[in-house]
Amino acid sequence: YFRGAGQDGFRDGCRVPIPWTREGSSFGFGDGGSWLPQPAGWGELSVEAQTGESGSTLELYREALAVRRATADLGAGDAVEWLRAPEGVLAFRRGDFVCVANTTGESVAMPAYGRVLLASGEVTETAGEAKVPADTTVWWTRA
Repeated sequence: YFRGAGQDGFRDGCRVPIPWTREGSSFGFGDGGSWLPQPAGWGELSVEAQTGESGSTLELYREALAVRRATADLGAGDAVEWLRAPEGVLAFRRGDFVCVANTTGESVAMPAYGRVLLASGEVTETAGEAKVPADTTVWWTRA
C-alpha cells in the first residue's frame, strides 16, 4: 500500500484486519498504527454492528457453524453429484445434502430437496418447489 502510494493492485490492499467495533481508525483491531487504513464505511461491517442483526453476514456464519457442529455427517458421501440447474445456478448433492447457489440477479425455481438447513436469503417453498432468490445459497438435507 505504502510502496504503491495507496494505489489498488498491490497485495497489501487485501490484507486488512476484520473490523471489530463501529468506530476508531482500526475499528477495534489494535491501536491503528500498525495496520493499513480501513475504509470509513467498514464500521457497519464490524462484529459490533452485525451481532444480533438478522440477515447479517456475521450471523449467517454463526448459524452455518452451528449447523456444521450439529450435523456431523454434513461432509459425508463418496462423491459430489452435479444436479441440473438453470444457467447461473450451481447445484450439487453429496450424500444426504444438496447445495444450490443462485448467482443470478433473478429468483429461480428449483426442486425443494428436503428440509432447509441454512439459507443466505428467504427461500419460499410450495408443492415440492423452492423459489431461491437472487444471490442466495441454500443447503438442504434429505435426512
